[in-house]
Amino acid sequence: MTPKERAWRVADAPFQPGKLHHTETIYTLGNGYMGLRGTFEEGYPGAIVSTLVHGLYNHPAGELVPDLVNMPNPLPLTIEVDGERFGLDKGQVLGYARTLDLETAILSRGVLWRNSRGTIVAIEFERFTSLAVEELIVQRVSIRPLSGPCSITMAASIDGTQTNFGVTQWGSLTTSSESGAGHSPRIFADGLTAQSQYAVTVASTLLSSVGLVTASEENPLQPDLGVTVALERDQQAIFDKFSAICTSRRSDSPRIAATQILEAASARGFDMLRVAHCAEWAQYWHDSDIQIEGDEAAQRALRFATYHVLIAAPRHDEHVSIGAKTLSGPGYKGHVFWDTELFMLPILTFTQPKLARNLLMYRYHNLAGARHKAREAGFEGAMFPWESTDTGEETTPRWTNPDAEGKRIRIWTGDTEQHISTDIAYAVLQFWRWTGDDEFFVKYGAEIVLDTAVFWGTRAEYQAATDRFELRMQIGPDEYHENIDNSVFTNSMVRWHLGQALDVIAWLEAKHPAAAADLLTRLGIDSTRQDHWRRIIAKMYIPRDAEKGILEQFDGFFNLDPVSLAYWTPRVANMDYILGHEPTQHTKVIKQADVVMLMALLGDDVGTVEERRRNWDYYYPIVDHGSSLSPSTHAWVAARLGLDAEAYDLFMYAGSIDLEDAKGNVRDGIHGAASGGLWEAAVFGFSGLHLTNSEFKVDPRLPAHWRSMSFRIYFQGEQRMIKLIAGQPSG
Repeated sequence: MTPKERAWRVADAPFQPGKLHHTETIYTLGNGYMGLRGTFEEGYPGAIVSTLVHGLYNHPAGELVPDLVNMPNPLPLTIEVDGERFGLDKGQVLGYARTLDLETAILSRGVLWRNSRGTIVAIEFERFTSLAVEELIVQRVSIRPLSGPCSITMAASIDGTQTNFGVTQWGSLTTSSESGAGHSPRIFADGLTAQSQYAVTVASTLLSSVGLVTASEENPLQPDLGVTVALERDQQAIFDKFSAICTSRRSDSPRIAATQILEAASARGFDMLRVAHCAEWAQYWHDSDIQIEGDEAAQRALRFATYHVLIAAPRHDEHVSIGAKTLSGPGYKGHVFWDTELFMLPILTFTQPKLARNLLMYRYHNLAGARHKAREAGFEGAMFPWESTDTGEETTPRWTNPDAEGKRIRIWTGDTEQHISTDIAYAVLQFWRWTGDDEFFVKYGAEIVLDTAVFWGTRAEYQAATDRFELRMQIGPDEYHENIDNSVFTNSMVRWHLGQALDVIAWLEAKHPAAAADLLTRLGIDSTRQDHWRRIIAKMYIPRDAEKGILEQFDGFFNLDPVSLAYWTPRVANMDYILGHEPTQHTKVIKQADVVMLMALLGDDVGTVEERRRNWDYYYPIVDHGSSLSPSTHAWVAARLGLDAEAYDLFMYAGSIDLEDAKGNVRDGIHGAASGGLWEAAVFGFSGLHLTNSEFKVDPRLPAHWRSMSFRIYFQGEQRMIKLIAGQPSG
């Protein structure tokens, strides 16, 4: 590949079965509506097949929590060469190469294959999930005999036997076929989810350059469209499969909608569909690409990360959000965490603000669930769930499933990892200040910021003996330590949040008095409540060691048992797995950026550069990076502290987490926070982009070998181009 191709493409050759699940994840295709894991069209033993659609959750009887429904698989294409079925585990693979083109979001594969009779064929696959027609999947297979004439049988099917690891999601699921004058035969899988009652249709049609396509329903829940052709040597046969996935979330009749999509796709044809798809992606990259001169590896890593955020971001739906594993695999059952607002949303706020708005509207539409959770816990206002799905209610399980010995571990995050309410408010305020979208903020955003502030005003506990406010029974970003008192991250962010809420009220009353009066009345925010917030701000306890000049992550953290991470090197497993869940609670090793996360979000508000450097020097040596979002946050902060070598090393580590499977768990899906975090490290860390007095500035600290970095952002409704040249002063 040329340097340009290497900077845009992720490829593997030859085929390596041991990396099957890794490549399935990183080759995921998506368009903000659906995600198709990069499994092979012909199938492979042990594959994790996953076809996911935003918002399609179901809570099966007997399961702990809801799960994103694994749809009937629309991808299967079975090829027989002279009666022998093609497969990478069959016959002889003489050549293999697979490429994901990030620029066009098209996955292609070439295979040179010989069957047991000696017949050799060249097979080329191409597929994409259309960015122009979201419900549409487009596939093409071309087959060319190389050793002589042969017979080719192609069967294009829908696999309705898919489950969520053995758990069925369907109350009913039927398959059928349809043939008629004027169009190619079609096959259908029509389902109704058991608990959530979503109707779903998956439909496919097959076009062949030679031969007559017919439909069959011989296999239960696996209808197919087939064609058999005789090919001469070097004669090429082309097969185009179009599939549509439609649901009752968008259509009153998913089957009619799917049929109409197939009719339109068949009329336009593969080439026109491809052109329209690529045109949409060209606009995506025009707005969201970061261009680096002088570092091919960093360039590809950033584009890979950007790609995976973009394919997961809903384009036309403000009632769904991006799960921690995007739509690329079964991890976390598709649930939405803080990963979205603090890591994936910023790239969209700055480069695709309409998509960012959709994600924030998901939180607005689910305020009822947040209010319900607050009331259930005995508080007022809105307390957002740690994990959420389509309902907006808390969906974090209380217990793990039993292990081999029948033991279960209590999961506390849904009860006491409450900082997510401020994380969401932070994201709303960042979006508003950078975009200048007053209409969104007045109608929706301010309510999120203020009602979560109402929650914190009732959650903060006044301690008369010390004349201060505290927050007990918390889990900060460092989840190795549960139910601690006075998380410095949470306490500091709550103090900041309440201050921002007071500023929002003042702005609303000055600029939109009628809206302010209505909102404050509805939320019960009177002068007494505001005075209470001011008391909390003034008296919030922030743990710190004044003598050492560093923050204490939580009460008693400095007294925990020290652990040398260097002693436990090399490792891929996290320290809580190595040491055990309970012993880790008592050790001075942290899962991920916590105090460092605070420094990333609040910057100078945490202290001077010298004060932040002292905190870095204390906490960096004891961080396990047990979460994928940690290295990029550390890279961001290291860059701002002038730790150039550390910043670059951490940046490249973050970029390798999914691309190289650095943590050994990419089989479960893309680490969405790591992807978004890499963009943050580049833009907030290396470029130093920030707001000052309602205008943005940069303070670049590019890695020494980078010649330049350029990118576009939207600011106050206008797109700006930023190009940073090595050695260029800040501005």
